[in-house]
Amino acid sequence: MKATLAFIGLGSNLAHPRRQLARAAGALARLPRSRLLALSHNYVGAPVGCSQAQPDYVNAVALLRTTLPPRALLHRLQTIEHRQHRRRDPGAPRNAPRTLDLDLLLYGHRQIDIPQLTVPHPRMHERAFVLRPLRDLAPAARIPGRGLASRLLRALRGQRLARTRTHPPR
Repeated sequence: MKATLAFIGLGSNLAHPRRQLARAAGALARLPRSRLLALSHNYVGAPVGCSQAQPDYVNAVALLRTTLPPRALLHRLQTIEHRQHRRRDPGAPRNAPRTLDLDLLLYGHRQIDIPQLTVPHPRMHERAFVLRPLRDLAPAARIPGRGLASRLLRALRGQRLARTRTHPPR
């Protein structure tokens, strides 16, 4: 299979979020048939789309070159989440606090809509905490069906977001 560039969103707001992202970045670097090419700075911001008060999130974006197919990559991301104590409670409110969230944002230029996987990520164009680190890694990034990430980011100026310290991958 031909190598594909994939962008992965990382987020955490529990159990030392910057450390959670560093551990996740280290795990991404060890994925089979993949190579971690770049990791954005960390950004801290308020939760978006949450029904309950919760701590701020720390977010980043990673760029991988991978020959893993999309579903296999998603499975590996969920395994990393589980190892870092991410729990998926079906009764929990949407966007509940979490130790780690790994989202497959973009997989090359493909658009994928299958059970459990939609690429591009269906809400990434509404989230400054995704678009800002994505723009850091790929200033000309395009979201299939939406356009340039940098243009979409301009519409989200009202979302609080600030760069914060980044721990090296572990």
